[in-house]
Amino acid sequence: MIVGVVLALAFGGAGFYASFSGMIFGPSDAHAAEAEAEVDALPDIAFVPLEPMVISLGAAAESRHLRFTAQLEVAGANSADVILLQPRILDVLNSYLRAIDVAELENPSALVRLRAQMLRRIQIVTGEGRVRDLLVTEFVLN
Repeated sequence: MIVGVVLALAFGGAGFYASFSGMIFGPSDAHAAEAEAEVDALPDIAFVPLEPMVISLGAAAESRHLRFTAQLEVAGANSADVILLQPRILDVLNSYLRAIDVAELENPSALVRLRAQMLRRIQIVTGEGRVRDLLVTEFVLN
């Protein structure tokens, strides 16, 4: 008798799970339409690639270099303005990266700080609100 009660509970639970999850009758149209409606449209963004930069670091005897490549995330309407200001952006990045100590560049956690500093300098050059983010695609010390 106890075995019968345990089996009835187990089969009852399995039946509830199968019908509730949609395994028996399938998902309802309301659930399918709800899932499709939850997808938001992508925001109007554009990515402006910066020219690759090779920056000399440290003393001339060491002859170490930093290879840096990045892209700027901008609003679609601001991409032409940011492309126009690219020489100034490259200048400010080059000046900043040359001033950084090599030991700081070798620190594994330095990229987060450097990225924030570079983004802030780019936002000052381009004007507030034009550049949303700086995406570092290459950061290699030779």
